[in-house]
Amino acid sequence: MTTIGIIGSGAMGAGIAQVAATAGHNVILFDTNQIALDKAKNNLETTLKKLVEKQKLTAQNSKKITDHIQFASELNECKNCELIIEAIVENLDVKQKLFSDLENIVSQDCILASNTSSLSIASIASACKNADRVIGIHFFNPAPIMPLVEIIPAITTDSIVTEHSKKLIDSWGKQTVLTKDTPGFIVNRVARSFYGESIRIYEEGLADFATIDWAMKTVGGFKMGPFELMDFIGNDINFKVTESVWTQFFYEPRFKPSLTQKRLYEAKWFGRKSGKGYYNYADGVLLPTPKEDDELAKIIFYRVIAMLINEAIDSLYLKLASKEDLDLAMTKGVNYPKGLLKWADELGLQIILDILDNLYAIYAEDRYRPCILLKTMAAKGETFY
Repeated sequence: MTTIGIIGSGAMGAGIAQVAATAGHNVILFDTNQIALDKAKNNLETTLKKLVEKQKLTAQNSKKITDHIQFASELNECKNCELIIEAIVENLDVKQKLFSDLENIVSQDCILASNTSSLSIASIASACKNADRVIGIHFFNPAPIMPLVEIIPAITTDSIVTEHSKKLIDSWGKQTVLTKDTPGFIVNRVARSFYGESIRIYEEGLADFATIDWAMKTVGGFKMGPFELMDFIGNDINFKVTESVWTQFFYEPRFKPSLTQKRLYEAKWFGRKSGKGYYNYADGVLLPTPKEDDELAKIIFYRVIAMLINEAIDSLYLKLASKEDLDLAMTKGVNYPKGLLKWADELGLQIILDILDNLYAIYAEDRYRPCILLKTMAAKGETFY
């Protein structure tokens, strides 16, 4: 492929454009908003300049990257693209209209891909006459830095399109995982418990935000605690993904959103980008101090990790992806210190099962029901590796 089209010049779209141009492709970055296009161009120039100053990129290569990117405000300028990746608003109707419009412009052989984080690829593809050309190619933000890309074929996707897309993204220096077209795919499905169970612990009054973050970093070795990470991602994005996964899974209790996060969303306390979220980021405001109680930290960690591992095991049980891809996705997509299935082996499947059984006995809620594969493997003393 020589020409790649990127639809949407926000942080994600511009980041993907940079990755593709760095790999040597001609890139057409399209947006209907000229201000957004100008901002993307300025940001790219600033980013590349910093990389040159840090000697991570030569001035010659920097110029090659910028020369490879064309900024377009007319969709028809994408007509000669061989692959188009959309990175626009997470709205099914808007995406379907875009894909329908693109199909009337591009060649029969052009692959149409969505960077959606949680929407159905099959639903997006249904807007096209040739649904077999549509696939999910989900990058993580920031795209030039994060190594993981989820490749998501819909039930309508041609196997050749899947194979070609995976090889292409691999050639860009990314680490790809293949996953079924289910809500949230791998990362945004499995990671729901990291946020959801942590919020539940807070709502029950067991610990405050700072203490929960401290516990997950101290005992679990996570680089960021759940509340720090939600503020970093943006509570607007995180809440909407949670809501999307929950509704698409027919209101599965494990993915149920919290009123705590909904209120932050309604108040527009989106986190770092708005200046306030779970924490206050205003100048001069000190972050709260955690309660450094080792026993409490272990209780918090084991409760959250048990939920995470249960979801990873359930994903394997339902053949969402291979065990290797499930573990790779969580370490490379959200920087978890270990793959969850390997972690399960280390902690012991029976211990994880006992934690879930105890929570289920206390709460009598389906959110704590253990996966059947966890139960059968624990009974047999089996491990994943």
